[in-house]
Amino acid sequence: MPANPKYLDKSPWQQFAKISAGILGGYIISALLHMCLPLWLPNPQEILITSIFTLFIVWCALLIVPFLFKNGWKAWLLYIVIAIVLFGIYYLGNQNNPFV
Repeated sequence: MPANPKYLDKSPWQQFAKISAGILGGYIISALLHMCLPLWLPNPQEILITSIFTLFIVWCALLIVPFLFKNGWKAWLLYIVIAIVLFGIYYLGNQNNPFV
């Protein structure tokens, strides 16, 4: 059964924004999140090993989220803000890096 055309995006730029936010933005956020976890939680070696598996699960979830937005550029804005916050958390946690 085909999708109802009134729910599909007409603009190729909106399609590009949603797809790129899902793929690139979702991967950046999931990677930054999994870079922060070993720095802030106990047992960093075990967390790092487990994060190899959970990174792809989080990425798949974040791949779907931009398609819930009407505007793909708002999804990109949200992903950029989240990435900046996660990078700030990573930067603060990296000053006491247990791997160095």
